Formats: sequence, structure tokens, C-alpha cells
Amino acid sequence: MTDVARRAGVSTMTVSNVINGRSQRVSEPTKRRVLSVIAELGYQVNLTARNLRMGRTGAVGLAVPGFAPGYYAQLADRLASRFAAHGLRLAVERTGASRSAELDALTASRLSGYDGFVLSVVAGDVTDLDHLSVDAPVVLIGERAVPARFDHVLMDNVGGARLATELLIRTGARRIALLGGVRVAEGSMQGLRTRGYRDAHEAVGTAVGNELIVSCGFGVEDGYEAVRDLIGRGVLFDAIFALTDSAAIGALRALAEAGRKVPEDVQVVGFDNLDDGRFTVPSLTTVEPGNAEMADAVCTLLLERMASRPAPVSARVVMPEARIVERETTRRA
Repeated sequence: MTDVARRAGVSTMTVSNVINGRSQRVSEPTKRRVLSVIAELGYQVNLTARNLRMGRTGAVGLAVPGFAPGYYAQLADRLASRFAAHGLRLAVERTGASRSAELDALTASRLSGYDGFVLSVVAGDVTDLDHLSVDAPVVLIGERAVPARFDHVLMDNVGGARLATELLIRTGARRIALLGGVRVAEGSMQGLRTRGYRDAHEAVGTAVGNELIVSCGFGVEDGYEAVRDLIGRGVLFDAIFALTDSAAIGALRALAEAGRKVPEDVQVVGFDNLDDGRFTVPSLTTVEPGNAEMADAVCTLLLERMASRPAPVSARVVMPEARIVERETTRRA
């Protein structure tokens, strides 16, 4: 640690603050300089000694619904690398989108095995979570409403879906099929993205036919089967907005088999900006919801909450701005 401090031109206390997640005490330029020197020198934290000294486990937990489609796998990878930079390992649990599993993840007995915990909430609601007595450092992620006492990181589902639909309308689409949508607005990911889709249509005075809103899953096969069904039923469409990139990739396969050219005959937009979308043929236009920013926020919020114990920290809400990544499945305006 002394070598790192000398090379970075800071005190050993500053290096300790950076390593142990007390980054709120260090300016961002100084933090970057210390981390750069740590990487340059190949400095390794003695995790066993540090954890014994501080009464910690050295582990952070992450509970997600599952890993297919690939959004949660990429989220876990991003978080693992960020926590590793602070000497923490990431342990991943699967809830299967079960309400009981989500609530069980936040019980004292489960949280005692971790220094901090990140939970993706997809089934539990405000009432469920409000009844829990959670004393450990926790950050919640996902679009579900959560009690105000929890740090919450979420994406702009409505805004991102509106951007995707606006792009398709701007590039000439008139009948946009929505893969994974719902016909009744509600607070789930599907409901919020459907609302953005409808908002974009309402802004230009265009009605949406119910036949264009397709209820389906979010995986590759789900998107493939949904488009085959649309074509088989003779539904007319000149664009597809899929609520996930995985469903969009399946849609591309179904369109190719049906002889529909992309983007000449049908334009396609996904959501999530998964790595796979860069390698489809043609490459997939998608909504980037701020994946890196959300991972940064989760890591920062949890580390700050861990460092603040037992003193309370006011809860924060972080929602990065969504943007469009234009590739080859859409036409230029």
C-alpha cells in the first residue's frame, strides 16, 4: 500500500479509502489515479487479513431471475469486474422470478453471508418489501416500485421504448409489431415499454391495432415463433420493436426464412444492447438503457452503504438516460 501511495502521490489513508470502498472521501480524479497505479503495480489486497480485521465476508450477493435471455448474465459480468476492483467477489443467486425467493433473499439469515446484496425485483411489490426488516447494505434493481428507504437503480423503460418507436416512425414505418407487449398498462417491464410504444404513436396521432401487440416471452425462440405466427395469420407489418434483443434476434431469423428483407421490407429494433446484437446479419439496432452507468451506480451505492455502517445513508434513486444505438436493421431517416 505504501508503494501505491508513493507512486500516486497520496497518503496511505487515501489508498485505503479507495481499496475499502470509502470512495465518497476521495475526489474522482484521485480515485482514478490510485486505481491506475494499483493496476500498474499489480497490487493485490490481502483479502483474508482485511476481512478478518474488518469482520467482513469479502462477498457481495446478486439475486436475479435467471440468465436467459442474456441481459442478467452481462449485468453479473459487469458487476463482478467492478466489485473485484475493490477486492470483493460476487456470488450470484437465481430467484426464478419467484416472489417468495426474492423476499427470502433479503432475510437476515441469507444476508449474513454477504457484506452487501443486490436484488433484481421482478415479482415482489412495495408492500412485500416494506414488511421486511433489512439491516444489511442492499441495493434494489429493476422497474418495480420499491420502498423509499432502499437505494434503487433502474432503467428508463418508457423513455427507451418511446425512442425506439419514434425512430421507426421517423424512418417510414407505419405498422409496428410489438413483441412481448401487453394490452393493459401496468408497472412491469412489459407494461412500461408498451406504454412508451403507445406514447410514440399517440404523439403522431396514429392508432395501434391490437393485432400488432404480441404477447410472448423474451428469448430468441420466443421472438422467432411470434414473428412466424404474425406472418402465418396474415398480419401486415413493416417494422418490429422487440422488448429484448434476444427476441429481436429470433425475429430476424423468422423474417429471413420468410424471405422478408431487413431493413428494406421490415425494420427491427431491440432493447438492452446485448453484445450479440453487434454480430447479427444485419447488425441489430437497439436501445442502450445505460448498462455501464447502472453497473457503476449499483457498485458505488452499495460500497458507500457498506462503508457507512452503522450510520444511516439517505436512499438514492438512479435512472440513466436511454439512447438508441443505430445499426443495420433500421433505415436512415
